[in-house]
Amino acid sequence: MAVRTVTFAPHDGDRFVEDVKQGMAEYFRTTGLSRNANGAMVMKTVILMSAFWIPFGFILSNTLSGWAMIGLCLVMGVAMAGLGFSVAHDALHGAYSENQKVNSFLGLTFDILGANSYMWKITHNVIHHTYTNIHPIDEDLEVSPLLRLSPLAKHRWWHRFQPFYAPLAYSLSTLNWVFAKDFDLFTRKDLGPYLNKKHPRAEIAFMVGSKIFFLAWSIVLPLMVLDVKLWQFAAGYLLVHLTAGLILGVVFQMAHVVEQAAHPVPDDIGRMENGWMIHEMITTANFATRNPLLTWYTGGLNHQIEHHLFPKVCSVHYPALAPMVRAAAERHGIPYNENRTLFQAIGSHWAMLRRLGKGERADVTSPELQPA
Repeated sequence: MAVRTVTFAPHDGDRFVEDVKQGMAEYFRTTGLSRNANGAMVMKTVILMSAFWIPFGFILSNTLSGWAMIGLCLVMGVAMAGLGFSVAHDALHGAYSENQKVNSFLGLTFDILGANSYMWKITHNVIHHTYTNIHPIDEDLEVSPLLRLSPLAKHRWWHRFQPFYAPLAYSLSTLNWVFAKDFDLFTRKDLGPYLNKKHPRAEIAFMVGSKIFFLAWSIVLPLMVLDVKLWQFAAGYLLVHLTAGLILGVVFQMAHVVEQAAHPVPDDIGRMENGWMIHEMITTANFATRNPLLTWYTGGLNHQIEHHLFPKVCSVHYPALAPMVRAAAERHGIPYNENRTLFQAIGSHWAMLRRLGKGERADVTSPELQPA
């Protein structure tokens, strides 16, 4: 299997990298904490699982009014996104538990909810986390031809309207994921940096089987049990997915498609200007890190910088690690990108959609780094 060659500058002797690694190691050494989930993380898992499956059970009971079922569908949509952020995401990064069997088990949350965990680990854990904001390799920038999320992506006339229809496109993301995206990714000849990518037959079979299981519990079972009209079921089903999709889409885009995040490009032979850790610092942005409820719900993804530097550390530790990373960045002249509030982050993302929609190349170069 061939691979598109993109290489990062070596980190040897980089004082920022050494500083951050030492700071992280010192935090866990002095606190005596595990890098994995704690009791609060386990409790959050229970809460989010309950927030999804208990409403589903009440809906199947056929004892609720139409308005009550609408409300529970909204709750399920919010919980679905939360499970993706806070449970499956950590588990699939191998960060939830030191026991990989536990991580694999909790990672099945993705498959039960209609996505494919095997493909996510390739496109997200490997490709996105390694080649962040590098067009056209980073698959997170290629979510739909309707959206231009990179200054190097081809500009189409309809992109000028993307600031206005992007929320709808994001809302459709989980439906697309369930019914189209995984099938497309499995059948692509080239995937991110991989050329002529082959997938194990067992993973293909598991993907198909898990999709069938998802359709069975989410569509077939309710239609067999519920005493509602088909259009009423369809409306509730769409409400769950549109809610989850909008939340997932907005949160993930606020970390990389904002005004502060750079879109560096390799040179003619595939070499990046910076080392990988510096690359992650300039292509990533935090948002609303002083909002404890948002931090809890998003599984620390508003601490996106810390997540990209320490993807195998459970998200419950990101708020404690953030001051250390910020201080190290300031000492060594490295950008620490951040939007202080949720609304600032949404505004910055909207501004980028507007600029990219007009066809602007924006800033495709690395910011000038100040020597320590």
